[in-house]
Amino acid sequence: MATARLNQKIVVGAVFVSAMFMNIIDITIVNVALPTIGRDFHIAPTAVDGIVIAYLVSLAVFIPASGWLGDRFGGKRVLLVAIAVFTLGSVLCGLAQSMTELVAFRILQGAGGGMMAPVGMAMLYRAFPPSERVQAASILTVPTTLAPALGPVLGGLLVTSLSWRWVFFVNLPIGVAAVAFGLLFLERAETIDAGRLDVPGFALGGAGLGLLMYGVSEGPLESWSSPAVVATTLIGAALLALFVAVELRAPRPLVDLHLLRGRLFRSTNVVMFLAAAAFLGTLYLVPLYFQDARGMSALQSGLSTFPEAFGVMIGAQLASRLIYPRVGPRRHITAGLLGLAVAMLLLTRVTVTTDLWLIRTLMFLLGLTMAQVMVPNQAAAFAMISPQSMGRASTFFNTMRQVGSATGVAVLSTVLIGVGSTQGSGGTASAPDITAYHLAFLAAAAFALVGVVFSLSIHDSDAAETIVRRPRRRDVASVPAAPAPAPEPASSDVTVLRADPA
Repeated sequence: MATARLNQKIVVGAVFVSAMFMNIIDITIVNVALPTIGRDFHIAPTAVDGIVIAYLVSLAVFIPASGWLGDRFGGKRVLLVAIAVFTLGSVLCGLAQSMTELVAFRILQGAGGGMMAPVGMAMLYRAFPPSERVQAASILTVPTTLAPALGPVLGGLLVTSLSWRWVFFVNLPIGVAAVAFGLLFLERAETIDAGRLDVPGFALGGAGLGLLMYGVSEGPLESWSSPAVVATTLIGAALLALFVAVELRAPRPLVDLHLLRGRLFRSTNVVMFLAAAAFLGTLYLVPLYFQDARGMSALQSGLSTFPEAFGVMIGAQLASRLIYPRVGPRRHITAGLLGLAVAMLLLTRVTVTTDLWLIRTLMFLLGLTMAQVMVPNQAAAFAMISPQSMGRASTFFNTMRQVGSATGVAVLSTVLIGVGSTQGSGGTASAPDITAYHLAFLAAAAFALVGVVFSLSIHDSDAAETIVRRPRRRDVASVPAAPAPAPEPASSDVTVLRADPA
């Protein structure tokens, strides 16, 4: 029986948001459960980080090949298989009977997660024409900024009320619904001539990025002088350098680095890296401040962090509907980064007795300003990318986001550990050293301020096709009637604003 045909913008958006939401929330929701998992499996607290590291490394290994897979086998097929693999891995994680099993199933989860984001993003930007990219960007902002804030709240509820296993089982209904909806309503797009798989690129990119992610993630925990951390970080960096050299000479590279010749794509990718480092590093740090410095529970911490999500949701609407169409990407992104830095600098003034509602207000401001970075940056990033190159471009963009996130967490964790999150003298009990948190928040603000340098290199004229304004009814009504023209094909009710060159 034939199924009803739905607007593909809605269908792709719904499936992709579901996939991204599961993918991103997974890290923060699992972090809450780590101490309980360790106690259940009789594992030392320092040993449970393998649950997170295994997922991040697997994610990094499979991201480089995702663009080629989507082009070669079709976005619908690859995206739905990726969601199914991630969902299966989640269920197996919830059923794991040992630490070894849990780590193995986390690797399976990461394999699905690594393919979901680049393939889904490419499909979304192919479904939305350039004049509607800011709407697509506002859709993307929901999972990428809401999920990290919701994770601690949901994780705290599940671990406290049910079991740590439910932080994995919670993905089952979302994953099944996304796959079923996609099978029914997602249309198959024509495959793109992707050529043969770039095996050297896959081997070098996957191994290099995986080793680098391992080193960056383990560095703050193990010590940056640890032989394992030094070796994996250096080998990962060397493999990535070799990967760049190979890809620049490959006739059909796995990751098309030539895309960085475009100044708009280059600038927006650097901004993505720095903004992700600042924002997700801060979202990692704030719960530690609430729980370690102020003695709050995971659930209380999550609820106090959650106002950031409201800031994102309101900010995304303001960005896509009001601000971006009027000012373009350069000023919009710059203002967002400056606002982000201000919010983080204000966090350097908090103490262990600061009123919680003041901190919650700062979290709302953090989300509001981050939306002013994410929405315009994602809307502009792909403005000059052809549909044929969209898969590889989204692969690179998501790689920058993932590495930026890991870098932000690593740097802020290193600052916190290096200064010392607790202090004490003699036989007195240790007290929170709030200075460590202040310096870590300052490091996050520095990431945002460096991003300003690159946002100023964005030229609005390069993204002119994405800068559109819907005419107001008052303006339309004031236009004098004109002789009826010959019938023309219907077009979207938008006016393209040609921005002046930056």
